[in-house]
Amino acid sequence: MACDALLPSVDQLEYVLTVVGVLCVGKAALRGIWVIVIGVRAHFCSRLWDKRLVDVYGKWAVVTGSTDGIGKAYARELAKRGVNIVLISRNLDKLKNVAREIVEDYGVETDVIQVNFCDGLPIYDVIKKHLANKDIGILVNNVGMSLTCPMKFNQVTESSIWGHVNVNMASVPAMTHLLLPGMLTKGRGAVVNIASITAIYPAPLLGIYAASKSFVDSFSQGLEWECRGSGVTIQTLTPGLVTTNMTKFSSLLHKTNVFSPSPATFAYHAVNTLGYARRTTGYWAHGIQLFVLENFFNQWFYMHGCSLLMHYVAKNKKNK
Repeated sequence: MACDALLPSVDQLEYVLTVVGVLCVGKAALRGIWVIVIGVRAHFCSRLWDKRLVDVYGKWAVVTGSTDGIGKAYARELAKRGVNIVLISRNLDKLKNVAREIVEDYGVETDVIQVNFCDGLPIYDVIKKHLANKDIGILVNNVGMSLTCPMKFNQVTESSIWGHVNVNMASVPAMTHLLLPGMLTKGRGAVVNIASITAIYPAPLLGIYAASKSFVDSFSQGLEWECRGSGVTIQTLTPGLVTTNMTKFSSLLHKTNVFSPSPATFAYHAVNTLGYARRTTGYWAHGIQLFVLENFFNQWFYMHGCSLLMHYVAKNKKNK
């Protein structure tokens, strides 16, 4: 009798669990489909049409940290598409060389501004005066720094801490504050903020770098919502590993392959996504990496694996 009385309850529980299971599977399936659709639109559909960046955004682009790595490659990619380039960096000789290369290769106009973003607030008056008479349509907040190699936080120098604050963090809202008002007035423009995949998944032994990029990611996402409907595009890039000067300390990390592209390859794909994705890794293979991390690894597993990798890299770093 007692068993017979329990049968309806067991049947009801089985029904509830079945419904919950179907809903969970359905949610996961819909999320997966949505991610695939967004990825296809950003990384593949964007390559089917030739977007005239000058017509959509304006004649000039400002690229910070533009003498090496992603910044230089992004500036060259924009110039290839007919955009005039303002290069901002700290080394005047490198600035002049990159500007000359761009003019010779793509026939656009260039300008250079020599400042050191480590210097903080005073440099922005210099930049503002220099850009006063230019129709700036695109701002690429790329300038950044990292630790010389993975290390525990108690080994990080005070100057490196403030470098991350001034270069990686403060430069993004400061440069945006200079140029966004003009874009909003014209009802067109784009601000591209380059964060990192470590903004989403922290990196032990690179904690201060990851935290600084998390600031960029959060600021950029909030600003994007503010600017919807204004005609101004705010895009956040969260790339994975790209073979730049920041990876030279490690022979393991400083290898170009499908998941660790050259700056030129990354920039080509990233520029294609402008106007097609608000927040993206910028490169299709990094998108796959992020999808796998988000859907098949929990936080503990990721952190443990990343910690082992960073300790190995730190132990086996190359002498520069």
